[in-house]
Amino acid sequence: MSELVLDCQGLVRVYADGDHSVSVLDGVDLALAAGEKIAVVGASGSGKSTLLKLLGGLDHPTRGRVLLCGEDIATLAEKKLCALRNRRLGFVYQFHHLLPEFDAQENVAMPLLIGGTARDAAWERAAGMLARVGMDHRLSHRPAQLSGGERQRVAIARAMVTEPDCVLMDEPTGNLDPHSAAQVLQLIDE
Repeated sequence: MSELVLDCQGLVRVYADGDHSVSVLDGVDLALAAGEKIAVVGASGSGKSTLLKLLGGLDHPTRGRVLLCGEDIATLAEKKLCALRNRRLGFVYQFHHLLPEFDAQENVAMPLLIGGTARDAAWERAAGMLARVGMDHRLSHRPAQLSGGERQRVAIARAMVTEPDCVLMDEPTGNLDPHSAAQVLQLIDE
């Protein structure tokens, strides 16, 4: 098996709700090697988004641990965790989370700029990635000027532009029409 990109062991997440507690995840073990694709499928409220947040270091488990490229993310200071996420992870959310005040190219370049890439190089890589997702004709368009499918393709380009070890996606086609959803799934496969 290839090097593990994500490895979670005994992952538990319990939320406090007043006098009650809600157990969302109970002892999840998962190992994902480089090049592997998995889909987590389940009913609404079954913990899929919670699992993705834990795997991406956006939330902390009640028990268990998550290793990202061999590093226990719970032991990292926030600054180091952010740098690790920037280098190693891409995120695609159900609601794309593009920054409305920036155009498509700026949105895609943002992770590169945050990671310290020079502006001209970031702009060039962002334009190249947007071309790969068929959005090179919309570089200067802001999210409000894009269709839902176009926004999702920009979000995928943003997730992929740093060439991360792993891309986490939370229902990337959940809010798209069937044609746009098929296009996004094809992009994911590519």
